[in-house]
Amino acid sequence: MPNLNKVMLMGRLTREPEVKEFANGGKVAQFGFAVNNRRRNHETGAWEEVPVWLELKAYNHEPGRKTADLTEKHLHKGMPVYVEGHLALEEWEGKEDGKKHSRTLVYVDAIEFLGGGRRAEEGQAGAAADGGKAAGKKKGAKAKAGAGEGDGGEPAF
Repeated sequence: MPNLNKVMLMGRLTREPEVKEFANGGKVAQFGFAVNNRRRNHETGAWEEVPVWLELKAYNHEPGRKTADLTEKHLHKGMPVYVEGHLALEEWEGKEDGKKHSRTLVYVDAIEFLGGGRRAEEGQAGAAADGGKAAGKKKGAKAKAGAGEGDGGEPAF
């Protein structure tokens, strides 16, 4: 039977990425993420946005797939991003209680920066300082796993 494990999300980072480096040279960036589900309030009949809080991890995989590096360098709390990834189940035994624990999270395969958030605000402040020349340069940058750096400091397409 065929299987498909693909997640596509559009939302915002809820905290700064936490980066860990491994002795073998690997790296992982872990961050919180929020997306909204719409639902109708049965009492008022109005549509409401209901947040869903998620945990995401971006790894540096084989050479050329530096998703953790891109996350560390370019993503900040509050930024809107589009993420493609897959669900993963992490299981561990508690150090203090010895019980088995588990959680489902999203492993990031690709990220697309949507603009807005802290970096866009910094760009607008810079645009005012340079007469508007920098306005809009940081919107719509795309970083797929394996993308390199572009000339302007943004991830290449």
